[in-house]
Amino acid sequence: MSVSITFDANQLSKRLNKVKENINAAVRPAAQAGAQVLYEAVKRNAPRSEKAHVFYGTNGKYLFQAGTLKDSIYQVYSKDRSGEQKAVYHIAWNHQKCPYGFMVEFGTSRAPAHPFLRPARALLPDAREAMKAEFMSRLGGA
Repeated sequence: MSVSITFDANQLSKRLNKVKENINAAVRPAAQAGAQVLYEAVKRNAPRSEKAHVFYGTNGKYLFQAGTLKDSIYQVYSKDRSGEQKAVYHIAWNHQKCPYGFMVEFGTSRAPAHPFLRPARALLPDAREAMKAEFMSRLGGA
């Protein structure tokens, strides 16, 4: 007399692969949800002058319209730093459109700082919550 038992992991393996696919599909939208929270805060924080202003650079002086800094703020998905189960978004200002953004953020010897990017870090817990909510909604019952 004998007793035998068999364990076939094929079905379990198929289900785990499906869960992994669902996780991979949810990563980028979840990261974007968190990035959106920070992006909106940076846009809100960016000062906007009432009128056009002059920027003095190393090659002369340049006229910038009111709102140039605010309009140059972007968020972008980083293909180079992202991969399987990882998505990276960058939020910054376009240095070509607004070369004086660094001076606004950090100030100069003649002008005080008006940080707009760094204060958004205070919203990292909110960004994490947005990511978690988006991630869980995309996974559903997986």
